[in-house]
Order: sequence, then structure tokens, then C-alpha cells
Amino acid sequence: MRTGHENGARIAKGANIAKIAKTGSAAALAGVTFLAIGAPALHAVPRSAHTVDEPRSFTAAATPADTAALLQTAQRQFNAGNYSAAITTLQSAITQNPSSGEAYYWLGRTYYEIHDYDNAIAAGEKSIALDPKNSVYHQWLGRIYGGKADRDRSFSYARKVKKEFEAAVELNPDNVAARRDLEEYDLQAPWVVGGNKDEGKAQVDAITARDPVAGHLARGVYDLDGAKKADLAEKEYREVLAAKPAKIEPYLEVIAFFQQQNKPADMETAIEAAALVAPNDPRLGYWRGAALALANSNLADAEKYLKAYLASTSDRSDWPSHAAARVWLGRVYEAQGKRSEAAEQYRAALQLDSSDKDAKARLDKLAKSAH
Repeated sequence: MRTGHENGARIAKGANIAKIAKTGSAAALAGVTFLAIGAPALHAVPRSAHTVDEPRSFTAAATPADTAALLQTAQRQFNAGNYSAAITTLQSAITQNPSSGEAYYWLGRTYYEIHDYDNAIAAGEKSIALDPKNSVYHQWLGRIYGGKADRDRSFSYARKVKKEFEAAVELNPDNVAARRDLEEYDLQAPWVVGGNKDEGKAQVDAITARDPVAGHLARGVYDLDGAKKADLAEKEYREVLAAKPAKIEPYLEVIAFFQQQNKPADMETAIEAAALVAPNDPRLGYWRGAALALANSNLADAEKYLKAYLASTSDRSDWPSHAAARVWLGRVYEAQGKRSEAAEQYRAALQLDSSDKDAKARLDKLAKSAH
């Protein structure tokens, strides 16, 4: 469930959601990826990273001043990728205000970032116990359950994923991000854990009625993953570009789609459109590097973009992963004939994400060709 393999931009963290053997057996869950958004070899951005309306900022009016200050500090630490410090700060906030559902919510999200799913679940469930009608809390608990289900190959946690997404939508029908999570689960999970393409299609229609751009994105996912019609999906993604959305996230999904379809020229077009909206977004560097690597063009620039992305960003679940960036960098080095440098990047990617099949396959291929 990492961005970049997925996916990602959800956007992003693909689509590998719930690849479960269709026997209906819990033992057949080996290989399941419940919330990864994007095929591992594609290194796309997670579609599960659809922008979520946060329940409140860290400055909720109902929060005591001292606790609010701690939450603001935790937000800065979280955004900087300093998750251990954020956990310590959030635990202090909870000590000051044990009834703060918001503090538990962010504690769960922070544990999620470091893949400590057991502690993330405990915090997420506590946030809902304190604020049971909060749609976003339910949505994120669903995502956390997805991480647990993926890691442990758990049949029971897989079912909890859908239950929480459904609760999020019921509590707030206008939570489009939760609807998209639910759509993707329905499309990609087998029936044994609640997958249902008809229900997924119903979410597409509901999303379209609320947000036309999100509707095109949702229909694109349906056409690609549900109907297996890439040509129809491409039309939807081109409609997104034509709509010229004001936020960068829709463009990132379009870029990820074109990367998946092996269309670097179309990636470049979407990247430039995104740059008009958010020219300084660090993710553009990742995608520029990936597009050049895919096109086998201007490889020196591709190397610079990817190295800059690695140096300037923290590894986070809703952005292209550092493992993915290192795989692209390895591909750049391979194309340049720098085999040892390529192997080094693939090994680094596997250290970050041992489940990265693309990195492993490329590393194995290099090793075999050396003999």
C-alpha cells in the first residue's frame, strides 16, 4: 500500500487492491494488497491518496489551548516526515486531553506512515470511540485496516476495510474521497471479501453528481479496472485535463494513468498542465524523471529530477514512494550502461520496500546477465 507502486495518487497508495485467490478461502489470501493503488511494476502515484477533507485542522476551536499547540507542532513534524517526534508530541497531547478524538486520529495516521498497523488500529479505533460520527475518521480507519490486511493476509481485516468506507460514506455522503476508496475496493476486491462491481459503478454515479472532475477520475478507474477498457478510461482522463482543475491532485492521477499506459509524451503534457497549477510541487520532479526514464530521453535530466525528489522529500504514503524513485533511477542508470549503479538503486529500493517485485526482477536480471 505504498505510493509509487501502486498507487499511489490513489492518485494514489495500483491496481492491486485485494488480489485474492478466488477460492473463497481465508488461506488463499497470500498476495493480497487491499489498498495499494497501482501495479507494482508501474510505480504510479496512489489513487488512494484522493484529497481528503480533514475533520478539522490541528487548531480546532474546541481543543484546549495547550493541546492545540501540541497538535500544531505534531502537524509540522508529520509533514516533515519526522514521525517518531510526531508520535511523542501526540502522546503528550493525549495525556493533556484524553478525550481528543483528533489527537488519536492523527496518532493513528502517524503510526500508519511507519507501518505500525497494530498501534495505528488502536489509535484509529479510539478516535471513532470518541467521535463515532466523524466520516474522515472512519475512512482512515478503513485505510489502516487495509494496511493490516495486506501485511497479515487477513480475511477478517479485509472485510473491515469496506465496512469503514461504507460508514464514512453513510455519515457524510459528500465525502467524495471515501466514495472513491469504496469504489476502488468494490472494483478490485473479489466477492469473498465484499467486492461488487455493480456497487462500484453506483459510487461512480454518486461521485459524478457531486464533483464532475472527480467523476471523470472515478469513471476512468471503473473503465480501466472494472470494464477493462483502457480506451474509454483514457477519454475520461483527457476530460480531466480539458476541465483544467484548480488543484494538482487530479493531474497527478492523469499522469499516473499515462505512465501505466506507457505514454511518456502524454505524461509530459499532463505534467506541464499540472505545473501551471502548482509549479513548485515536489512531486512534479518525480514525474518528470519518470517520464524521461520511460521515454529513454534526456537521461541526465531524469537523474537530476529523481535525485532531487529523493533529497527534498520525506517518504509518505500519499506521495510517490522513495522506493519507486530509486527504481526509476536504476532504470536511468541501466539505460546509460551503468550496471553497478543501477543494481545499487534496485537494492536500495528493496531495502525500503521488500515487496517491490519490479526492483527484484530488474536486480535479478542484472545479476543473470553478468554471468
